Amino acid sequence: MDAEAYGGKNDRRQSETQHDLPRLLDRAARNAGMDRAQWQIQRKGDEQLAVRRLDGTEPRLVDDYIRHLVAELREYNAQRVSAARMRLRAVIHQGPVELADNGFAGAAVVATARLLNASPLYDALATHPGADLALLLSDDVFRSTVLGGHTTLTPADFTPVSVRVKEYEARAWLWVPADGRPTVAPPRSGLVEAEEPTASAGAGTSTDRYAQAISGTAGGPVIDNEYRADRINVTNVAGPVDARGAVFGFGSAGD
Repeated sequence: MDAEAYGGKNDRRQSETQHDLPRLLDRAARNAGMDRAQWQIQRKGDEQLAVRRLDGTEPRLVDDYIRHLVAELREYNAQRVSAARMRLRAVIHQGPVELADNGFAGAAVVATARLLNASPLYDALATHPGADLALLLSDDVFRSTVLGGHTTLTPADFTPVSVRVKEYEARAWLWVPADGRPTVAPPRSGLVEAEEPTASAGAGTSTDRYAQAISGTAGGPVIDNEYRADRINVTNVAGPVDARGAVFGFGSAGD
């Protein structure tokens, strides 16, 4: 993560950014059911490099964590003048990492730093002044999470870009949560099979299709939100329940 235009802020604004950035990241992680206290974090002013073990929750990092971070940024920036906004460039990559005497070492760390400084990320924030975050996934992460169908995001939500920074050159995948779009994903009903990504602009995003399903403009079945008091079933649960990653369906035997 790296904050935009940090060097152009005065001392007070820079101190505020350094104070608020880790707190926003921590809250987003907690809301996504993740614990950043378990991550190795290298801090550098307006930038953070976090290393976490591969444990099977990578789709949650790409999906839930980023969506909650966008929601945190939107609420944070809504209370500030334009000069005090915090806008982030974010990158997710995977690979072997070594803990060294002065930080982290390894090709994956270098690749992450190069991706974070890629011009498509800067251009994305400049092109979308209302956006609070721009995300770049490495090709490996994109294919193992989004293309693999393990997130509520789809390949159509991303734009393939070429990254060339110093000696590093690779393909990556860009997503900019659009202005006014829902930042909390619609409920998942299991994993969805994803097709090979295309750059078709007419494909629409996952949030587009969710909104169409609610309104009935997609040509398919309409989501019925009618309240039916005579068909209520109550399930009582005693004690705390950890339902992260679960899918609940509600209905009645008469439907």
